[in-house]
Amino acid sequence: MVYHAFLIKYAEIAIKGKNRYLFEDALVKQMRLALSKVSGEFEVKKEQGRVYVFCPEEYDYDEAVEALKTVFGIVEFCPVVICEDQGIEQTQKDVVEYIRAAHPGFDKTFKVYTRRANKHYPMTSMEVSAEVGHAILEAFPDCRVDVHEPEQVISLEIREKIYIYSQSIKGPGGMPIGTNGRAMLLLSGGIDSPVAGYMIAKRGVSIDAVYFHAPPYTSERAKQKVVDLAKQVAVYSGPIRLHVVNFTDIQLYIYDQCPHDELTIIMRRYMMRIAEHFAKENRCLGLVTGESIGQVASQTMQSLMATNDVCTMPVYRPVIGFDKQEIVEIARRIGTFETSILPYEDCCTIFVAKHPVTKPVVNVIRASERKLEEKIDELMETALRTTEVITIG
Repeated sequence: MVYHAFLIKYAEIAIKGKNRYLFEDALVKQMRLALSKVSGEFEVKKEQGRVYVFCPEEYDYDEAVEALKTVFGIVEFCPVVICEDQGIEQTQKDVVEYIRAAHPGFDKTFKVYTRRANKHYPMTSMEVSAEVGHAILEAFPDCRVDVHEPEQVISLEIREKIYIYSQSIKGPGGMPIGTNGRAMLLLSGGIDSPVAGYMIAKRGVSIDAVYFHAPPYTSERAKQKVVDLAKQVAVYSGPIRLHVVNFTDIQLYIYDQCPHDELTIIMRRYMMRIAEHFAKENRCLGLVTGESIGQVASQTMQSLMATNDVCTMPVYRPVIGFDKQEIVEIARRIGTFETSILPYEDCCTIFVAKHPVTKPVVNVIRASERKLEEKIDELMETALRTTEVITIG
């Protein structure tokens, strides 16, 4: 069956009042970007309170559907067949033909819903629904009308032409990318941080990312794993600038100078300092991490407080209240899970202490960091200067 268009449905955008057009324009922009990767010239248009994608004569339906499934802001979308307006009798025939193609052996309870955008049409919406419903009952004797709880809704929109649709495909929801600023994601090779990036992007936030690489303790395969994760997140978030920081010398210096039970917290604090540096350079409005309360020693409430102590901008933690299984389910859905579980260690797991402190005291951690004063500024400057930036997506 050939579909001529997709009707795009959104939710939160509809309550944005006078700013609604800004969110609609951002949604249209993201849809055009997603569909640009599908062969054929698609036309995305706002028409009379609706957003439509008009399809070329030849295109890959499945590819178009998959592209639209990645656009935040779309709650659902409906494949549409468009027919010429040649009077109610022809419309009845067109709807029956549509049902035969879209719902073979149609025997469900149904109702017809008509939206009359063309107010010059000679019949009311109720009259059109009644006439079309009558034709459906004659063509499919095993079905019956149920206007209260139908199993199937057959929808018509009367414009210059007749738009027919009855199926809905679930979109990702959320808000269009670019409508809520930019943030810097601390991206590791684990399961949690790519999910955090996806979830903050779902709220309309553009993201960049920073990854802490520790050669030779972490391999080039570990780095490539993070690049691959960034590519998978970028399918939803749009382009990401990935900052690859050589963190080895900083980690070794911390390892030599500081108590080993505080290693993870102190390393994490320097990661946050570096991430914030690049966040400010890129005009980000906050940092994003994949931390979940109590999941590991560095994610207790006390540890998170010690980590936040070095930050001057907000730290957003989209999965803070999720358990591991909930995070894994999202990772599977967005396609990052299989990459995340590849056995290439990141810098955090290489230098983890055997018995890390779970309730660090901020003043104690600050005192331990004073042991780093001789060289840490120089090492930080080198790490910032030698950072590699990879544009993804």
